[in-house]
Amino acid sequence: MIEGNGKLHHNGLPLHFHPAIKLAAKVISLIFHPLFIPVFLSWFVLNYSNIFLSISSNDKLILMLRFLVMYTVFPLATVLMSKALGFVSSIYLRTQKDRIIPYIASGVYYFWMWYVLRNQPEYPKQFVMLALAIFIASSIGLIFNTYLKVSMHAISAGVMIAFIYLLSITAEINYGFYISISLLIAGAVCTARLVNSDHNPGEVYIGLIIGIVAQLIGYFFTM
Repeated sequence: MIEGNGKLHHNGLPLHFHPAIKLAAKVISLIFHPLFIPVFLSWFVLNYSNIFLSISSNDKLILMLRFLVMYTVFPLATVLMSKALGFVSSIYLRTQKDRIIPYIASGVYYFWMWYVLRNQPEYPKQFVMLALAIFIASSIGLIFNTYLKVSMHAISAGVMIAFIYLLSITAEINYGFYISISLLIAGAVCTARLVNSDHNPGEVYIGLIIGIVAQLIGYFFTM
């Protein structure tokens, strides 16, 4: 059960996990950090889908670098700069207040990426759909941040699950294996956030719902 401090409890006593489990949870949270999920998804589309059959390796690299810069480098630089200037108390953004500036700044980066892809017809709509979903998810996350510390990891996991599923219904190849992998990763990430007491279940579930809904909105307005 969950008590007022948001941590997991059983029979009134806080749950304690083995240090190895807590370490594994930290590693999972780092590998599948929201800063990396969009880059992973773009790499997956470029290499394991039939969307980019004729694109050159050089063009793939350029597109990957664009995703890396807009979804990883710029948001990370914003957090580090905010910490250096004293606008946030920790680069881990453990409080709702700490998340305001990164949410707003990242929203600007995400909107610009969607706008650029939207106006470049050489890129498939699937990428535009993903970019729009990321922007919408970030915007909804900023609104919900006023009321509770929604899990950013869960938001990105929700976007990932819905994106892989929507790819499966728009592609001519079988995505069953990849859907299973996305669900496994999402489950591991959300569990990791609970193991380390970074969030309570409500914050994780809401994050997942936000990510999934954002991706569905992106699909209906793009495809």
